Amino acid sequence: MHVITATAELAKFCQHAAQFDFVTVDTEFLRETTYWPKLCLVQAATTEQAVLIDPLAKGIDLSPLFELMANAAVTKVFHAARQDVEIFVKLSGDVPVNLFDTQIAASVCGYGDSVSYDNLVRSVVGVQIDKSSRFTDWSARPLSEKQLTYALADVTHLRDIYVTLRAKIDEMDRASWVADENATLSSIDTYIVKPEDAWRRLKMKINRPRDLAALKALAAWREQRAQDNDQPRGRILKDDAIYELAVQRPLQAEKFDKMRVVPRGFGRSAAASEIIKVLKEVEDLPKDSLPTLPARVHGPSPKGPIGDLIRVLLKAVSEREGVAARIIATSDDIDALVLDDNADVSALKGWRRSIFGDRALAIKHGRIGLAATDEGIIEVPISQS
Repeated sequence: MHVITATAELAKFCQHAAQFDFVTVDTEFLRETTYWPKLCLVQAATTEQAVLIDPLAKGIDLSPLFELMANAAVTKVFHAARQDVEIFVKLSGDVPVNLFDTQIAASVCGYGDSVSYDNLVRSVVGVQIDKSSRFTDWSARPLSEKQLTYALADVTHLRDIYVTLRAKIDEMDRASWVADENATLSSIDTYIVKPEDAWRRLKMKINRPRDLAALKALAAWREQRAQDNDQPRGRILKDDAIYELAVQRPLQAEKFDKMRVVPRGFGRSAAASEIIKVLKEVEDLPKDSLPTLPARVHGPSPKGPIGDLIRVLLKAVSEREGVAARIIATSDDIDALVLDDNADVSALKGWRRSIFGDRALAIKHGRIGLAATDEGIIEVPISQS
């Protein structure tokens, strides 16, 4: 099976692909021991040609591929695109233009939440994919014929899936739903993690402003170190260690030896010295410079009867629309909107709000109720007199 290893051949394929309405794309990469993904193979296909591109080939320049990714006239079709797109952002500095994610499209067409590629191939194309090569070493050369066959299948079947899903979206009039979902996927902010914002991914309860300041500072320190050294965050410090250090704030090396969340002897490491410096800066912050804790919203209990009613509504809407309930709203979404009419949750945005969010708020405020009928659960207006 032929693999493109030269820039001129890559440019020729990309010129060919630019003549088509869409090109399917996938990547194979490694990142178990690194912060940044290491691109090992690119697969791409038009309706007439499918190719494998070796980014590790000596002297190859991927610029023609990046130009194709930036071509707005060509739809770039991925499945579960986020990690693939992250690679293109890292290498080219830009998000591919005109993206279509078949996992997103499948979710709004009733195929379920986060459907896998092989399950989608089986459902749409009627083919069973051999996934035994999925976790092989894609950086080793030469790649085996089995690996290459597996990799190519990730873009050839994707062509049929794209055509099928595109037709379903048009038939169901859900193009706006897909557009809403693609907004996050197409934003470069999705892929660039600023160290100062790294604390936001830590779902931890903090009760004191100085603890929050420490959490923010430590998360930023870890993120910067991970990026600079190209190491996974967890190789530097686990999330629970970040939390414990933020709360305990050890300022002497020997204090680390009393903490179970760091390895024995950690206090004598260079990392511990950096952490002590960070924590001393936090301790020196005046009170009026400390971050404000998130306001606690008071309202009905999310686990009370209002939340229960909204969960029944979610099930009814899910069945009526043919979309998995979790795609419309999560349990956390429901908890949040019970507490706050303006909660920053997906259930109160875009197409989700139009089919569910507004109805959930109407139930919360007693404007509609639910009734059981032979046809299922229906919404009924409640008189406000």
